[in-house]
Amino acid sequence: MKSLIVLLGPTGVGKTELSLRIAEHFNTSIISSDSRQLYKELPIGTAAPTKEQLRRVKHYMVGILSLTDYYSASNFEKDVITLLDQLYQTTPTVVMSGGSMMYIDAVCRGIDDIPTVTPEIRDALYRQFEEEGLAPILEELQQKDPVHFEEVDRNNHKRVIHAVEICRMTGKPYSSFRTNRKKERPFQIIKVGLRRDREELYERINQRVDQMMEEGLLEEARSVYPFREYNSLNTVGYKELFHYLDGTWSLPFAVEKIKRNSRVYARKQMTWFKRDPEITWFHPDDLGPILSFLDERITS
Repeated sequence: MKSLIVLLGPTGVGKTELSLRIAEHFNTSIISSDSRQLYKELPIGTAAPTKEQLRRVKHYMVGILSLTDYYSASNFEKDVITLLDQLYQTTPTVVMSGGSMMYIDAVCRGIDDIPTVTPEIRDALYRQFEEEGLAPILEELQQKDPVHFEEVDRNNHKRVIHAVEICRMTGKPYSSFRTNRKKERPFQIIKVGLRRDREELYERINQRVDQMMEEGLLEEARSVYPFREYNSLNTVGYKELFHYLDGTWSLPFAVEKIKRNSRVYARKQMTWFKRDPEITWFHPDDLGPILSFLDERITS
């Protein structure tokens, strides 16, 4: 039986080493479901696999894009499903590891076939956002799609803008494209969730940020600073250091903000994952029980 092992959990929980051990156990490869590891310019801030880790196990969906490339969860779904068709020709089991909630759901549940937005419409809306703020775009969404206006997080400008993009491009409400219907997949999906006690997780996150700074995160942020307005850099680690490079924050303050915002993101991830009854949870140190669980599910 074809199987996709989905290893998920919050940032800093310990997915990387465990994913390698699982992939080695099943003599297979790893697909990254980290939406920022896609960008080749961000290896430090996204904790992308090291050269040694890449030698141990073949990885896919890592470092394949540039910061200026447009990419979405819908693109990820199509690319990964195509990739899995190829990988299953030589191995019955594949590992997908990461913590990007929408990207994981796109592969496991499918995503609605929402039209791709033209660069002209996207650029026009983001110019409007920069010049006028979010209020007029929210007003347009309320007029064109009152259903989604009531549902959307109105503080999340990316989601508001994307909905209006679709409304402008198609002349139809964004909500009309959303069916939330789960797609059937020609392989079984086994979800393994990793979790730690909150204090333990937070300490690991703090230590990881310090390690990233030692490895050159500031220099990496400085190298991509000219591209700071791109959505690919609207992420923890870079946003905070851009404030330092702007001269508005001190470096120690920016680093503390990275730690704090990473902890906030970890909480959001766990809230999202806890809603999924298909996940079986383990501590990252439980390699033996995890492999036994996977062996039983894959051979049954």
